[in-house]
Amino acid sequence: MNMAKVPTREEAFELLKRYTKSENLIKHALAVESVMRHFARLFGEDEEKWGIVGLVHDLDYEMYPEQHCKKVREILEQEGWPEDYIKAVQSHGWKLCSDVEPTERMEKVLYAVDELTGLVTATALMRPDKSIMSTTLQSVKKKWKQKSFAAGVNREVIEEGAKMLGMDLDRVIEETIKGMQKVAGEIGLLGDFKAE
Repeated sequence: MNMAKVPTREEAFELLKRYTKSENLIKHALAVESVMRHFARLFGEDEEKWGIVGLVHDLDYEMYPEQHCKKVREILEQEGWPEDYIKAVQSHGWKLCSDVEPTERMEKVLYAVDELTGLVTATALMRPDKSIMSTTLQSVKKKWKQKSFAAGVNREVIEEGAKMLGMDLDRVIEETIKGMQKVAGEIGLLGDFKAE
């Protein structure tokens, strides 16, 4: 067994592109990466590590949908990735497609924000300017209550993730929006936003 080596962001992105062809999945990966970096900064944690985990969290999703969160262990072990990165990626599917429980703070953040970025994206696209830059906590909360809106988003997972973190759900939503705003252009959510 070779010694695990810490992957660079570039290596992580190359790996993502090798296993993921869907433009929307790549945008989702970039959104989650940015939000993870944002939360790492808030908590004084390793931004690079958190970002890389966010970037590759759905690595096996497109090619191995039936083995999502399981196949990824094999892939990342072959690449020689450290165990804590692999466990974090696996834990975001806890109770959905993985029995790896999020126990570290980084894992809990990923668990909470993965689904949430989907809801925030859908909310932003419904805005008149189709922009994350004008998306607010209030607009996301209004859509949250409409169960038919972005019905695929598991709101219970988001709530549970916020609880695990000991954070107010509103704060988690707000910080997720801020994290996504940093890459608005890359994730296709700049829209027609005009800065005042």
